[in-house]
Amino acid sequence: MDSNKYCVIMAGGIGSRFWPISRTSRPKQFLDILGTGKSFIRHTYERFAKIIPTENFLVVTNQTYTDLVLKEIPELKPNQVLGEPLGRNTAPCIAYAAFRLLAVNPDAQMIVTPSDHLILNEDEFCRAINEASDYVQEHSVLMTIGIKPSRPDTGYGYIQIEPGKGKHNPIQKVKTFTEKPNLEMAKVFVESGEFFWNAGIFIWKVQDILHALRRYLLETEQLFASIGQYYNTPSEAEHVAQVYSQCRAISIDFGIMEKADNVCVRCSNFGWSDIGTWGSLYQYSPKDENGNVTGGDTALYDTHNCIVKMPEGKLAVVEGLSDYIIVENDNVLMICPKSNEQNIKKFIDDTRFNKGDKYI
Repeated sequence: MDSNKYCVIMAGGIGSRFWPISRTSRPKQFLDILGTGKSFIRHTYERFAKIIPTENFLVVTNQTYTDLVLKEIPELKPNQVLGEPLGRNTAPCIAYAAFRLLAVNPDAQMIVTPSDHLILNEDEFCRAINEASDYVQEHSVLMTIGIKPSRPDTGYGYIQIEPGKGKHNPIQKVKTFTEKPNLEMAKVFVESGEFFWNAGIFIWKVQDILHALRRYLLETEQLFASIGQYYNTPSEAEHVAQVYSQCRAISIDFGIMEKADNVCVRCSNFGWSDIGTWGSLYQYSPKDENGNVTGGDTALYDTHNCIVKMPEGKLAVVEGLSDYIIVENDNVLMICPKSNEQNIKKFIDDTRFNKGDKYI
């Protein structure tokens, strides 16, 4: 394994779209939502551990989740978990990791990944990552991973390459990024063959992403650079907290990737999903003869195409429903049409306003 290659796992989100199973005290990335016996973040670590040495992992997460990370990945040392005092989206998260790596190994290459994705073909995944990594080592580019779309999905961002080039070379220069299009536009994208889903996985040399930060997000870069002497020291957390209090929230896609002129994509097809919603979980889960996805004890009558998840020791008896989400966890039961799952954020906001945080 290459000692200059590092994996940065971003694990700070709260997974609100999987409420009420995903809670602020234990969000989606630390849960076994797929029923595999392992959490999302554990799967992510094991996937990359095939190609990255254990000592070359960093996990960036909310500081309240540090113990959860170390419980799920006990192979890591505490100084490999970077605790964010505030959620500031992906650009500050990546800037923090980049400056830590700069202090540790200025020649480092970063492979940045979310903590909560599903990969069906891990051998092909590793091949794509290694090929992209080799290219990055020889070129000053910002690499992202694009997934060949299997359907016109409106829940993903899209990456466009130059017309007609994807078939000949899996690594292409990016032409445009488009955030979550409407259905008609998504159909056009898929039919054109020029667009790939944005998987949110990035590969670059530390020096190249720092250069991009200086060019496109100078204020963010200057804030993190101002505490350069404290990275990888006992006082790092104290000074990072000061930086985060002044840092604006912005995504790496909007802040850098959509603006930079040296962005490439490794076009891939390894069975990917971000499993970001109950609907996407339904799509990838095994179903009974009536199209239902169940977990826990259930008794279903004339019920079709539903998700029914119950905690241990409770039974759900359901009759006459189709295309519903029925989920109970701890002190919350949610019953919602699958077609209305975009309202979950509203449910959370209303619950917090009317009932307080004990249900969130």
